Amino acid sequence: MKHPAEKLHILLIHQAFVELKEAGGTRHAEFARSLAARGQRITVIASSVSYLTGKARGATGEAAQQPGVRLLRAATYRGLHRSFVHRLLSFITFTVSSFFVGLGVKDVDLVWGTTPPIFQSFTAWLLARLKGVPFLLEVRDLWPAFAVQVGVLRNPILIRASQWLERFLYRHADRLVVNSPGFVEHVQACGARRISVVPNGADAAMFDPGTSGAQFRQRHGLPAEAFVVLYAGAHGLSNDLGVVLQAAELLKAEAKILIVLLGDGKDKPALQAKAAELKLGNVRFLPPLPKVDMPEALAAADACLAILKPISLYSSVYPNKVFDYMAAGRPVLLAIDGVMRKVIEEAEAGRFVPPGDAPALAQAITEMAADPAKARGMGRAGRATLEAHFDRNQLAEAMLGLMQETAAHRQK
Repeated sequence: MKHPAEKLHILLIHQAFVELKEAGGTRHAEFARSLAARGQRITVIASSVSYLTGKARGATGEAAQQPGVRLLRAATYRGLHRSFVHRLLSFITFTVSSFFVGLGVKDVDLVWGTTPPIFQSFTAWLLARLKGVPFLLEVRDLWPAFAVQVGVLRNPILIRASQWLERFLYRHADRLVVNSPGFVEHVQACGARRISVVPNGADAAMFDPGTSGAQFRQRHGLPAEAFVVLYAGAHGLSNDLGVVLQAAELLKAEAKILIVLLGDGKDKPALQAKAAELKLGNVRFLPPLPKVDMPEALAAADACLAILKPISLYSSVYPNKVFDYMAAGRPVLLAIDGVMRKVIEEAEAGRFVPPGDAPALAQAITEMAADPAKARGMGRAGRATLEAHFDRNQLAEAMLGLMQETAAHRQK
């Protein structure tokens, strides 16, 4: 029997695992790096297809990322972005292929499942049971509830099946970890037990709030004198970037204000077409960047924007991008209500804007641009709060403690 302080071999099943050299959310890559630095062994089974682009990203069975972290690729259907049915096929193929890859991973002490996609967590549970080790389930998104509210998931049979799987996984997890306190009530209602919160955050050491971002501006043709409002992230249905274009139209007369939308997603071509139709010279679209390049991009911003559709469940989320903005020392324009609003307002790290309200967003941007000194003060306050409560290094320590405690509890 292992003592809680002993080193663990942790198996993570994560179709959308993103390395630091790739664009996208790197919570798990950062956790893996921090856990490995503490002497743990991490084996990650990830998709052979990029979750962001749908393109191949490494041969099946490829291994290597950094000392202490082994990355294995599982075969995955590539039609991820064609339609809901193709997306489902992508999830199912990874669920099956990752199971067989996982069977070959030896001497595992704990299996780490993460949702969404929820199907991969069934593989994690099954591997944990076959290997006789604990199953830790991490909930990063209330799927399928989010998908139902947004309207992506409509088929009653699929909804009921997904809800059954959700409840099954929550009840059978030896430890359930949520990345936002706003999720606790929902997972409890679905039968979860032994619930812990390890919130989203950012690696403070990766960002230097004192850098200017002048080279990034020059490289991308962003005027040095402009007040740049940067959105960094997915351009999808949930992100409500059409509202940002509406706000930009209202700001056409504000010559010094520039809105930059950095990232990619299904809705990006339509957004670009709409911006062209409205002749929005105050909006720029930039391609996604690897996480290692994001500090320079955020340094080029005067303020950073986080926005989601105005649906009730989104009030429960802690978006990763907001913590990156805080780590970069940039004031946050937050068009998301709920638990994230509480963090920003208590820290005095930015300005809340009612979701879906383009005139209010335009007004908030105008007022922030009119008082850049106050905006910089908000940025400094956000950085201080990030360092105190949401630094990824501290959060990795908390996650490791939960893993060691779960492994020890299962073995008693």
